[in-house]
Amino acid sequence: MGLISTAAKVAVASSVHGRVQRRQAERWAADQQSQPPAPPVAHTPITPVPQPPLAPPPQAQPPAASGSPSDTDARIAQLKALAELKASGILTDAEFEAEKRKVLQP
Repeated sequence: MGLISTAAKVAVASSVHGRVQRRQAERWAADQQSQPPAPPVAHTPITPVPQPPLAPPPQAQPPAASGSPSDTDARIAQLKALAELKASGILTDAEFEAEKRKVLQP
């Protein structure tokens, strides 16, 4: 008897479940038909913000010409800085030579 009563309960539950699903599907379909369609979303293209150009690196200024040892040290430091700029590709050969002449002029 236990097996038959369990089968009967399962049948009733399955039947009720099917009716509930159909009723919900009908209500949802009626709700969707009664609502106006959603307006289309307007997509505006994103335009990039222009960036200002990068400023060139400051050029080394030659020190005032005097024969003091500190002046010589300053010139050597400037020449080393110019050589580093040339090695990193910031200065071309022509720019390097022009700046080197400015530093070495008395």
